[in-house]
Amino acid sequence: MSNSLLQAFFVGRAVADVLTEKFELALTDAMSELGKFDAEARENLRAFTEEVIERANRAAEAADANYTPSGDGQSNTESGDVQATIDELRAEIATLRTEIQRYRSNTV
Repeated sequence: MSNSLLQAFFVGRAVADVLTEKFELALTDAMSELGKFDAEARENLRAFTEEVIERANRAAEAADANYTPSGDGQSNTESGDVQATIDELRAEIATLRTEIQRYRSNTV
């Protein structure tokens, strides 16, 4: 009887060892696949980001190439008369507000 108990003990121990080894291999494989997936996802995200930035830069360059300044070609910032431009814009806004108020009072 002790021989069969001893044999059962060793069989149980061998089963536990084999299961532990199989579990370790499965866990190692799963972690390896997860690492591969993470690396691929990061690479795909990096490539996507680079492509988006490249397209945005090309679109900006194309827009710059097609842009032609209106008027005499010299902006107010180049002439140094920024305050005068601000004052003109404020005056236009005030005029538009007056016209809007007049329109609203006539329609009511």
